[in-house]
Amino acid sequence: MTFKTLGAAALIAASATVTQADDWTAYTYSSVSTTAAVKGMNRIVDRVGADTDLSIDLHLGKTLQIASADITQAVGDGIIDMAADFFFSGSVPLARVLNLPMLIENDEEWDKAYAAMEPTLVEAFAQQGVVLLGGYRYPEQTIFTTFEINSLADLEGHKIRVTSPEQGHFIEQFGGAPITLSGSEVPTSLERGVIEGVLTASAGGAKNWHEFLPYNYRFSVNYGNSMIIANADSFDALSEDTQAKLRAIVAEEGPNTTAAFLEDEEAQKASQAAAGMALVEAAEGDMAMATEQLAPYWESWAAENGPEYEAALAAVREAIGK
Repeated sequence: MTFKTLGAAALIAASATVTQADDWTAYTYSSVSTTAAVKGMNRIVDRVGADTDLSIDLHLGKTLQIASADITQAVGDGIIDMAADFFFSGSVPLARVLNLPMLIENDEEWDKAYAAMEPTLVEAFAQQGVVLLGGYRYPEQTIFTTFEINSLADLEGHKIRVTSPEQGHFIEQFGGAPITLSGSEVPTSLERGVIEGVLTASAGGAKNWHEFLPYNYRFSVNYGNSMIIANADSFDALSEDTQAKLRAIVAEEGPNTTAAFLEDEEAQKASQAAAGMALVEAAEGDMAMATEQLAPYWESWAAENGPEYEAALAAVREAIGK
């Protein structure tokens, strides 16, 4: 068991919810109540409470002793009944197909790719003892730096914080050095020069770290998404009517959360520019060049992971025509 163990009393209390279909414990990786992610989860909690006999107690990130990378496992093991998980790829690595750099380049492609992957994702989460209810997506991950950047060539020799091995490969492809850090370590690391940039969204990490990042190269590297999941035993213990209503509510509020993030992305871009951040549009030719260079990586990545990954990649590429 890799996740940090809850205190004895909290563990007993949290585990007990699995046997009580009308009282769930939920958790989100996000620790800031004002984010679109938490607001979306709160809407789900409120609507479920109003429309069903299910009561959900939502805990913000770091309020339970569950590591971010272990949220899906904690749900599958019944430590909590429900969660929003951004860091699910360690438990369900197949889902990382959707996060490969340069594979999905816009909102339309994302929608098609996710639809193609959804049946496979449902099955993959089920193997972890988890029901995939839905999810939401962050805006595109772009490049924020402490140094002037006008093209991908300017990444050479610089240390960039990434959140996945796939993002790390992208940075290495253009001569940079990828570094993995927790979000809480980013501000101090930027101040001390441990890192010189991050891949994030204006409405994501840059919302908190913008004062350390005077440059934003508006180049879409990839997308990040969160899954809204439930413990399979807890879900099965619900009445069919409550199950249906829970699924319907998540199916509505997931896209609403995505829309809220996209709206906030534009607001944050404007705010950050007004505060002095230089927003630099992608240089002509960078997108085509990066796609050409990264395409072989998609194939090798899938081949290294096995036939299931190759099939998932093929399904996504067929869906988006790439």
